[in-house]
Amino acid sequence: MCLQRTINHIVHLSHLYHTICLTMSSSSLRTLQESGAKINQELYQKFTNVVSSLPCSPALTRHPLYRHDNGWYAALAPMVSTMVADACFSARPSDIVIATMPKSGTTWIKAMLYSTVHRREHPTDGPDHPLNSLGPHECVKLLEYQLYIRNRIPNLDGLPDPRLFAAHAPLVSLPRSVMRMGCKIVYVCRDPKDALISHWNFVNKFRARDGLEALSVETAADFFCDGVTLFGPYWDHVLGYWRAHQVHPQKVLFFRYEEMIGDPAAHVRKLAQFVGRPFCMEEEEAGAVEAIVRLCSFEHMTGLDVAKHGVTELVVSMAENSWFFRRGQVGDWENYLSRETARRIDAITEARFKGSGLRV
Repeated sequence: MCLQRTINHIVHLSHLYHTICLTMSSSSLRTLQESGAKINQELYQKFTNVVSSLPCSPALTRHPLYRHDNGWYAALAPMVSTMVADACFSARPSDIVIATMPKSGTTWIKAMLYSTVHRREHPTDGPDHPLNSLGPHECVKLLEYQLYIRNRIPNLDGLPDPRLFAAHAPLVSLPRSVMRMGCKIVYVCRDPKDALISHWNFVNKFRARDGLEALSVETAADFFCDGVTLFGPYWDHVLGYWRAHQVHPQKVLFFRYEEMIGDPAAHVRKLAQFVGRPFCMEEEEAGAVEAIVRLCSFEHMTGLDVAKHGVTELVVSMAENSWFFRRGQVGDWENYLSRETARRIDAITEARFKGSGLRV
């Protein structure tokens, strides 16, 4: 209850500050903005104090994970950013939000959504396509990892509709305005064993950069099965969005990564239909769908300079763009997990998803 009262109070102050800004002269606005920077810092500090008081434990990540009142885990900075986004993000009905557990096809679905929505102003075969120069993570930014970070409250009002965002937060902790405004959500789930291996590989890249010993896959699997993983437990995360999809299929699109791999063109068409921009007959005949599939393919994306040499600013540190591209082969877990560990994860998945109608 204390946490909820804090968030409600901050939401009120944030809206009041925004309203005042709209009515002020430029000189007065500059003064207020300087004051606003201090307010932002105090806001982040208030949430930092709240999160620091929560239970925490070692985890797959380099940092300990804190347990949110809603039952999910995150490191200090991402959890603070998630709370700040909840308090300050003002959604529009036209916004589209990608939601995923980390390392579940986020980079791919970002590229797919951006190129589908913006295919008219940015033809897929154009040499100046933003994906070719910026990459998926600059075209569609994560709320809690790229936007509401490091004492920043970004002004997103000038972005044209439809605005595209992404989030790793579970449904229960998405910014409340997303649900209130009826924004469309695109969710991608992945086989838990493959998601675990991809996340383990990603975390070890950070550990290697920082001179830390690599984490064993057995240790990572133990954390995963205990639910102590970034924005997990995995099963709660997936079920939250799955149930929302069942109740509101027109608002929540649910993709399975393995099915996307099997037929990417069909999923581009479903995505276009869902966001209200279906392909017309002329586009189909001209091969527009296949062009988007090629543009977003692993082969094309990994060959770009921005993927080879670029970096992305995240809430915790900078990450090399090449780290986000790992060939997501279905069943790759077999090369890393013991049969015993795989059976353990499968047993948890079967028990948790029983009666939900969901299979992964």
